[in-house]
Amino acid sequence: MANEISDKTIEYAAALAKLELSGEEKEQAKKDMGRMLDYIDQLNELDTSQVEPLCHLFPVRNVFREDVVVNGDESEKLLKNAPEQKDNMFAVPRTFD
Repeated sequence: MANEISDKTIEYAAALAKLELSGEEKEQAKKDMGRMLDYIDQLNELDTSQVEPLCHLFPVRNVFREDVVVNGDESEKLLKNAPEQKDNMFAVPRTFD
């Protein structure tokens, strides 16, 4: 394991994550982080010069559509259900001053 993680790094990461780690948990975290960094080093050895950058796993197409009104203005019909209305809108009790 070429990537040695210091106690200070573990304590800093634990503080960022708002974790309280015991001594045993700190040692385990050091080993785990070291293994993760070793794996990243392995990945960095791969030749990716012929690999096209990937933004999305699946092909993405424009999913926007034209905004077309299909049901028209039914505000009068909807306002018939309102117990109170004002200025062509539902009137509701105030929730704060």
